[in-house]
Amino acid sequence: MSFNHYNTPNIKQETPYTLLPLKSWFPHQTPLLIAGPCSAENPDQLFNSVKDLKLSGAHIIRAGAWKPRTRPGAFEGKGNVALSWIKEVSTAVGLPAITEVANPQHVEEALKAGIDFFWIGARTTVNPFLVQEIANSLNGVDIPVFVKNPVNPDVDLWLGAIERINKAGINRVAAIHRGFSSYEKHLYRNKPFWEIAIELRRKVPALPLICDPSHICGNTQLINYVSQVALDLQYDGLMIEVHNNPSQALSDAQQQLTPTEFKELVQKLVVRSASVDDVFELSKLEDLRDQIDEIDAEIIEKLAHRMNVARTIGKYKKKNNVAILQPERWEEILRTRTQSGIEKQLTREFLLNLLNSIHLESIYQQTMQMNIDSEKKLEQ
Repeated sequence: MSFNHYNTPNIKQETPYTLLPLKSWFPHQTPLLIAGPCSAENPDQLFNSVKDLKLSGAHIIRAGAWKPRTRPGAFEGKGNVALSWIKEVSTAVGLPAITEVANPQHVEEALKAGIDFFWIGARTTVNPFLVQEIANSLNGVDIPVFVKNPVNPDVDLWLGAIERINKAGINRVAAIHRGFSSYEKHLYRNKPFWEIAIELRRKVPALPLICDPSHICGNTQLINYVSQVALDLQYDGLMIEVHNNPSQALSDAQQQLTPTEFKELVQKLVVRSASVDDVFELSKLEDLRDQIDEIDAEIIEKLAHRMNVARTIGKYKKKNNVAILQPERWEEILRTRTQSGIEKQLTREFLLNLLNSIHLESIYQQTMQMNIDSEKKLEQ
């Protein structure tokens, strides 16, 4: 696993959140487990998919009544009729149910059906107008709402959707991290960009954070791994797609576990403590953190020294009328530093992101030196 460098600007938090912690509105043994099929295809399929999930540790069953599809002609869910199936099966298995709502009409129909929880999907979160319409339709309604991240990697767009729901008077709000679309070929269906979810939590510490490994992975092979990573990062729960016969599923067939596979996954999950209770072990951890602090200080000092050299180079280039960007030199730096870092057990992706960031700052510092006279004139 690697954490991609991604620009998540530190915008001052101005919204007075009124969020309730997860345990205050859904008492359970963490992590919260939400499981069920991508969509409710028919009553038998839905029941057979979720009938044993409570025994496996699930706390909420999930199923989609409406399915937003990229192109017309694909299975788009059974609509209103599926809501009655979801409610009936929920009652039968003794677990509350959650479904996706994408507009005020969905909200109205799901409320009539008695669905316990709603989630707002990634394709809806990306549209502030639509989120606001949903928020308006929820005004005065006391129901928990889970907000998936937008399709594109934008922490503030995600945060904005959460704010709109919270401002409507919904104080039981949670975020669902389902990964982000990317044009790059990648191991995942939707790249995790873990740092964006971490930044969201930093901005709003009280916000419950749920991981959706099914949509991140797009296959069943990686779900166990991603689920454990999420728990290691102190996520509050998981939402996992489970189908009684995944090969015959009408949507997302490749990423749905069987009920047996879900049970096995839950049994293998390791829930880690947020802190260390043992005094001796805690002292060892603090020693290691002190080392990290010292190393970070050395890194910043070295980077400052490097940029000082870059400014000197900028002055030299200005004096001798040499262009700032030197592609051959940059290619050499990328090749040699990346190879050296890989030999020291650093990942290629991390090294490329780090080197690119240093390079951009170096170009900026040189540019300032090249144009320092122009800057002074502008100031005057």
